[in-house]
Amino acid sequence: MIDTIKAVLENTQNRTPMVHSITNNVTINDCANIILAAGGTAIMAQDEREVEEITSHAQALVLNMGAVRAQEAMLRAAKIARRNGNPVVLDPVAAGASTLRREMCSRLLSENLVSVIRGNASEVRALAAGAEQETGVEASALDSVTEDNLQESAAWLRSFSRRTGAVVMLTGAMDVITDGTRTAVVRGGSAYLRRITGAGCMLTSLTGVYCGANPDTLLEAAVTASEVMKHCGETAEARVRKEMEGTASFRTRLIDAVSLLNADELTPNLCLQIL
Repeated sequence: MIDTIKAVLENTQNRTPMVHSITNNVTINDCANIILAAGGTAIMAQDEREVEEITSHAQALVLNMGAVRAQEAMLRAAKIARRNGNPVVLDPVAAGASTLRREMCSRLLSENLVSVIRGNASEVRALAAGAEQETGVEASALDSVTEDNLQESAAWLRSFSRRTGAVVMLTGAMDVITDGTRTAVVRGGSAYLRRITGAGCMLTSLTGVYCGANPDTLLEAAVTASEVMKHCGETAEARVRKEMEGTASFRTRLIDAVSLLNADELTPNLCLQIL
């Protein structure tokens, strides 16, 4: 898998994929910057009158439920992306918090418009269960994947992946990624990632970049995004601690770490397990 991750990163640098994101206005700038830092190009169009044209030029589409008012734009863009054979990455932000968000996600999934789902435990469980959960953006501690429930969590994630036909990324302190057959677990990362707004949105954007450059190996692209985010989070935390900086600086250092990443850095630090 180490060689595959290196190939994903190399392809991304060589292909410079354009990622069209219909995403959360709260984090749109950070998402654009991390796409650029990873070697892609970014465009953020939400008007339904132009999204089909914009999407036709992109190599990947990211849909973030923080932009729930752009539902028509999401549907139109997703249909164009799928027609063109390009990956669609869904971030079901707070999918368990409102019927509107959950039903929009369900529609995208039922119409087979999603290639990869990237969410925290509460969000992914809300989609998988298809039932109301009074959970917002942050993952509930009751839903967390732990070493004790890892095998059970991996099993229902594989089932959900097979049901939807999408690669599923459940991310948090421990990330579990599956295509319904193969399953990877990525450990590590920084607690600072939970102290800034938009770390999950940025991870989804990273996933979009790597999937756009590697559309035939989506599981590997998703694992790469997970590993890069955790590694760069650790790098950024070490820097802010050394300089006695805070969380705002951590966000900047995180994007810096992605932009300066050398694939060889990951080899000795790779915290990856294949189930």
